[in-house]
Amino acid sequence: MSSPDPQPGKVYLVGAGPGDPGLITLRGIQCLWQADAVLYDYLVNPRLLTHCRPGAELISLGKHGGGRLWSQEEINGALVRLAREGKTVARLKGGDPVVFARGVEEIEALTAAGIPFEIVPGITAALAAGSYAGIPITHRELASAVALVAGHEDGGKEGPPLDYARLAAFPGTLVFYMGVTTAARWSAALIVAGKPPQTPVAVIRRVSFPDQKTWQTTLGEVAAFVARTKLRPPVIFVVGEVASLAPTLSWFDKRPLFGQSVLVTRPIVVRRWAAGQIPPDDFAARLSELGAEVLCQPAIEIRPPDDWSAVDAALARLREFDWLVFSSANGVDSLLGRLLQNVVGTLRVPSLNDGTRSVPTTHCDLRALAGVKIAAIGSATAARLAEYHLRADLVPDEFRAEALAESLAADARGKRFLLARASRGREVLAETLTAAGAIVEQVVVYQSVDVESADAEIAARLAAGRIDWITVTSSAIARSLARLFGDELRKTKLVSISPITSATLRELGFEPAAEAKEYTMEGVVEGICRFPGRQTD
Repeated sequence: MSSPDPQPGKVYLVGAGPGDPGLITLRGIQCLWQADAVLYDYLVNPRLLTHCRPGAELISLGKHGGGRLWSQEEINGALVRLAREGKTVARLKGGDPVVFARGVEEIEALTAAGIPFEIVPGITAALAAGSYAGIPITHRELASAVALVAGHEDGGKEGPPLDYARLAAFPGTLVFYMGVTTAARWSAALIVAGKPPQTPVAVIRRVSFPDQKTWQTTLGEVAAFVARTKLRPPVIFVVGEVASLAPTLSWFDKRPLFGQSVLVTRPIVVRRWAAGQIPPDDFAARLSELGAEVLCQPAIEIRPPDDWSAVDAALARLREFDWLVFSSANGVDSLLGRLLQNVVGTLRVPSLNDGTRSVPTTHCDLRALAGVKIAAIGSATAARLAEYHLRADLVPDEFRAEALAESLAADARGKRFLLARASRGREVLAETLTAAGAIVEQVVVYQSVDVESADAEIAARLAAGRIDWITVTSSAIARSLARLFGDELRKTKLVSISPITSATLRELGFEPAAEAKEYTMEGVVEGICRFPGRQTD
């Protein structure tokens, strides 16, 4: 007897907004997290894919100049096929799914196949332009209405073509989508229909992306402007008196890092031990907030230990230690995540009397830390502890291993220290405490592994000199970057998190252009902003 076909899954048509990853709705993020498969357009900001759950199938539908674009029929077929396999599918579309996005065709295909669906609205480019380009598409005195117009109509469209006479007489703002290749046609048609050629036009490319550009022209000159600049999509044209307001109302392009591209090299965390999902990257968000185009090329991966037995043994003996010391936020996630798991069994562990004893390995409660003081190397590590409702007893004023060791060594004699550490790193903390008379044990709670190869697009941009900054936030990252990119690193500016990382870069033959004064991610951001020619906010 053959097994019945699976119940069809559900398809979510999700509006991604025009470019800024912060413009997606909360409902959109929820749908991405639920999806087994995500099909996304080339205009979708890739940072939105961090909201997908681990293991989800991510399917790019191609992009102009970078591989074959999927046809609409292929997209429709894939949505139906995946849903019929019982999968939850998110179709991530730039802007809004039903504003010049062919979402209706996908809906019709799903309806015909009996596939349940939901439409999640997104911010369309015309609306974002009002905020990001300083052009209010409605205005109390200048425009009480707005019309969204297709600059390129489908040749097989049923119904009458655009009535340019009515558009020319429209009492408000006209916003043309998909109008680059047809600019000469629609602008001439409006002028013939009576729209004054001196009517202001704002040309906005890549609305809300970090490289957004806005130009001012007129209806009579817009076609020549498009031809002269060889303008490429995505572009919208705002036609009307409100277009002249952009130079006075714009804020987006006045941010201190606008026009700068920053490559973030933070590690890939292969698994989050505690929360089960990826939290927002505050470092990237801060750079974006200041106007930078944020690119991502992790230089190292953070992985769980291959064998947890040493960590489990240390957790079973936590009450024997006076201090638990964390030298990174990743160490916090790894050790405390393991602590909060329900790992059942027994271990033979050393006892204080030099023998061994059996202990249960069920340790799933923070009360296991009762009586143990906690030290953190810096504010970011202390903040990660706070996420677990733990407050660090000691955080040095200077966020580096030497300062942490010095702070602890003053009262270390005879005390027992457990250092939660990576698979590689400097030994200064253990050596200093041991020299001060402490009893020190180290346990590797995560592995730090070099990334084997760079993303091809990132490598090409760097080779072309089209990356302004690369963040170097540890010596391990410095060495991995040198291996990944070699002399191509000389085509950009390097910002280092600390003097130790700077020294490593110099050993490798690379001089950092900037160095953080405070050895934190915020210090790295400020180092970029302090660079000559930049201003802080």
